[in-house]
Amino acid sequence: MSLEKLESLVSRVFFFGAFVLLVLALIERTAHLSGRTILPMFHVATLLEMAVVLLVFVITILLREIREAVKKKA
Repeated sequence: MSLEKLESLVSRVFFFGAFVLLVLALIERTAHLSGRTILPMFHVATLLEMAVVLLVFVITILLREIREAVKKKA
């Protein structure tokens, strides 16, 4: 597997993971409004923080790909 394919795979997996964490945070927040909890070990803020960390890695991977594409053109 080439490095480009691996970067693409990791980027997609992290983006999907961040989306899932965002959905879980929204569901958990809705459950909190009704006085219940779905994930007692995680707070809504913790879920959102994990999603942001994954998105930072996705942005970093994409910026690296852009930089390499610009270097190839120059």
